[in-house]
Amino acid sequence: MTSRSDVLIVGAGPAGLSLAIALAQAGFSATVVEQQPGAALADPAPDGREIALTHPSVATLQRLGTWAGLQAHERGTIREAQVHDGPLGRHGPLRLHTGGAQALGAIVSNHALRRTAHAVAARTAGVHILAGAQVNRVATTADHAELDCTLGPAEGTTASQTLRLQAPLLVAADSRFSATRRQLGIGADITDFGRTVIVCRMRHAQPHGGTAHECFGYARTLAILPLPDAADGRAACSVVVTAGAADAAALMALPPGAFAGEVQAQFQQRLGAMELEGERHAYPLVGVYARRFAGPRCALLGDAAVGMHPVTAHGFNLGLAGVERLVAALVAGRHQGHDTGHTAALARYASEHHRHAWPMYQGTNAIVRLYTDARPVPRLLRQGVLQLARRLPPLRAAIVGQLTGPLGASPHAHRSALRPWD
Repeated sequence: MTSRSDVLIVGAGPAGLSLAIALAQAGFSATVVEQQPGAALADPAPDGREIALTHPSVATLQRLGTWAGLQAHERGTIREAQVHDGPLGRHGPLRLHTGGAQALGAIVSNHALRRTAHAVAARTAGVHILAGAQVNRVATTADHAELDCTLGPAEGTTASQTLRLQAPLLVAADSRFSATRRQLGIGADITDFGRTVIVCRMRHAQPHGGTAHECFGYARTLAILPLPDAADGRAACSVVVTAGAADAAALMALPPGAFAGEVQAQFQQRLGAMELEGERHAYPLVGVYARRFAGPRCALLGDAAVGMHPVTAHGFNLGLAGVERLVAALVAGRHQGHDTGHTAALARYASEHHRHAWPMYQGTNAIVRLYTDARPVPRLLRQGVLQLARRLPPLRAAIVGQLTGPLGASPHAHRSALRPWD
């Protein structure tokens, strides 16, 4: 069986599904191919990850219709961020805020973003989701891309079904370890930080005040992200611990109470008594930057293009920016009479996305190397950087700008690009 659409998307994560919705809003048809079964897409299990969103990212989600599907307790607000170097209290933190009533950004659970993206995509005309599909082969020709996949047996049958999908463009959005990227012959530069990230939710006795904390210790890095209050009214936060592999394994093996005690002690009791809520999740810390974001009849999006270190919280924000850029490039190409996946449109997307992503990726990695190096000279240098930021308001404002994106961005700022008939 052969099926055609305007764009094939491999990967039904938030980035891939957001792209499918944006394409449909712009008048393109999209087929999303995902290995996970439909039930897991419709109701994803919590994975411990909380996503910090800039103002432009929130505007994009509002425009796509996925923001409205989030429940009130799933949307948190970050009003201030504090950066601590070394043991807390030894040096004053660098405080980052907008200086006004507007927050730095929002925070939403990854599984909630996945759920709402799937819900909107599933009811959007022009979007077709193939769940439970194993991708066997992808390839491109001069005039189209094609994908062979196998669907599991339909209900009441025992036979699997093989499909060949064709489209003028194929987009890989299937994680930083993308098998599709490899099949397309696109390499990637991989930075293995040799560390593990542990993420979980915790409740605590004292209110967090909407403040996020990034604590660069000499053995572990601890991030505390403010979440909406729990159902029982107790304050809640997301905890992100970055540690060496052996230390992380030991932390994962601790009983819940002992683990909570470790976090509470490292944060010097600032939130009072802390209690683990739900499971801990551990992920290897690996950064990825693709050597090309596009090729003949293909493009990369989300983590398949750039897999960011979480310290600057820009991974999904970069993915949503990629959605905006790719759809805008395809719309511009259509206006010029080109078909979807024309070389000029993809080159425009790749160039613009690289110009935005490359300094962010390299800057993030430089920060990580500096603030996880316990040697004396880097310790002095990192303190010097924080002191400089404290004393130079323009520098501090520039950092805040990177965290928030353009403040006051209109939810319809890019409507003319995505829906030119409006």
